[in-house]
Amino acid sequence: MAYLGEFEQLVLFSVLHLGVAAYGVAIRELIEERTGRAVSSGAIYTTLGRLEERGLVTARVGEPTPGPGRPRKFYALEPAGARALMDAYETMQAMAGGLVPRLAKLAER
Repeated sequence: MAYLGEFEQLVLFSVLHLGVAAYGVAIRELIEERTGRAVSSGAIYTTLGRLEERGLVTARVGEPTPGPGRPRKFYALEPAGARALMDAYETMQAMAGGLVPRLAKLAER
């Protein structure tokens, strides 16, 4: 099983959510929108590169966009990435099983 850190999981869930429109800026915006956390573009691209090296995502270069700059690089979740993400999700559910009410009570202030 490929271990995934929390941020790697957020990036993979974003790639899955965005589908064919999964590129760096869209991934960053989705993570910020859904988590309320500020995320740097550098962190996104570093993580995507690491996930690509591990065979969990693949990248393709899109058509050039009007104006200056490079064409967008789009990412797709590979079966190995889907399995790793599913394993991480199931592990978290197994660990949290039955503890959410207790956790909610402890979190009350």
